[in-house]
Amino acid sequence: MRNKTCCFTGHRKIPPEQYIMIAKRLKTEIIRLVEDGYVYFAAGGALGFDTMAAKAVLELKETTCPQIRLILVLPCKTQTRGWDMDDVVVYEDIKARCDKFVYTSEEYTRGCMFKRNRHLVDNSSVCICYLTESKGGTAYTVNYANEKGLSITNLSNNE
Repeated sequence: MRNKTCCFTGHRKIPPEQYIMIAKRLKTEIIRLVEDGYVYFAAGGALGFDTMAAKAVLELKETTCPQIRLILVLPCKTQTRGWDMDDVVVYEDIKARCDKFVYTSEEYTRGCMFKRNRHLVDNSSVCICYLTESKGGTAYTVNYANEKGLSITNLSNNE
């Protein structure tokens, strides 16, 4: 399954002027992977890029790629604590529509986000990311994916 799985990681904040372009590139990359035989797409359930990626997978599944599966790898059951209600509604909708969700920890701990990120990478062969910063959780995850030999596509690059 790992060789047919792509994970996503990215920043919570995406500049509004880049949002449409990043979303379009994301869908293009997902379709390319589907054409290469990828079936499983794993997202971490966070705000920002994770939500964008999950919504893109669900949209493609419901329109042109019914064979694909969305797996949410969630850090803990209280992930949405402190979120705006609108964001919680979107999160719950994605969770209800995904094919599978797993929690890497029952409760929030200092390391539960890193545990979630490692799980995403350890069970994937490709990582699509939105990385613009050299520090933080996204940078850690992309560096870990690189160490593990995953093919990485950074949608923030102007290719």
